[in-house]
Amino acid sequence: MVDVQERFVASGGLRLWTERTGDPGRPAVLMVMGSAAQGISCPDALVGRLVERGVQVIRFDHRDTGRSSVVDFDAHPYTIGDMARDCLAVLDGYGLESAHVAGASLGGMIAQWLGVHAPERVRSLTVMSSSPMGHDPRPLLARARAGEPADPDDLPPPAPEFLAHLAAGLPPGVESDVALFRVFNGPVRPFDEAAARDMLELALSRATDPAAAAHHHRAVWLDDPSLLAPLSSITAPTSIVHGDQDPVYPLGHGVALAAAIPGAALHVVPGMGHVMTSPGLPEEVADLIRL
Repeated sequence: MVDVQERFVASGGLRLWTERTGDPGRPAVLMVMGSAAQGISCPDALVGRLVERGVQVIRFDHRDTGRSSVVDFDAHPYTIGDMARDCLAVLDGYGLESAHVAGASLGGMIAQWLGVHAPERVRSLTVMSSSPMGHDPRPLLARARAGEPADPDDLPPPAPEFLAHLAAGLPPGVESDVALFRVFNGPVRPFDEAAARDMLELALSRATDPAAAAHHHRAVWLDDPSLLAPLSSITAPTSIVHGDQDPVYPLGHGVALAAAIPGAALHVVPGMGHVMTSPGLPEEVADLIRL
């Protein structure tokens, strides 16, 4: 039987929900999920495959998601760097000097931050479905929303389907989230709607304040000079895992990341979008996480 342990750890004045799966004596993989995403958005199948590969896996709820502390953002605004320091608190809570770090989307930017600013804590780095942490997406988003051609000197804009979903302004709730995940999935691989719905309903049921997750979208726009540190300073062995159907960060973002980090290996996953909601995809991605 696989050992599974839940606990809360402290990050300053916050309490973060965490879960460890696997043998505590094994090297650890810290899974860092994306904006507004709870730890449970990391698929169980991915966790199980990693445990089979001989590691323990730690996933956790970011601040303002799931069972972790809710923050009064207006009174106490925070940045991506602050969210990265929460990751260090999770490692400290388990008495871990270092871990393999794997981050998806915003979690991939947090993982980059750790690789730059806390290299001694990062055994290896896997950045999935993400973008360079210091890139300012506002110009490309403005051009795309205005219907203007993409700037050839900038990274590629999100897919029209994703921008259309945002523009539709669907009311918050599970149905809107399922529709978003269908867009995230992309058109090539089958979308496991039932599994996505189950995860989203569970996430809603365990959220202390479902609306608080929107604070992540505010955090990413706050100035954070630490994000401008060069990715060329990353020394951890690094893999970039990116789908060729990602509607949020098209493949050019992953290519740029691989070019910016010395020695990084780029793994392009055919048909993969921005999430792992297609049968068999979590196991496929787990096999690409750098250990």
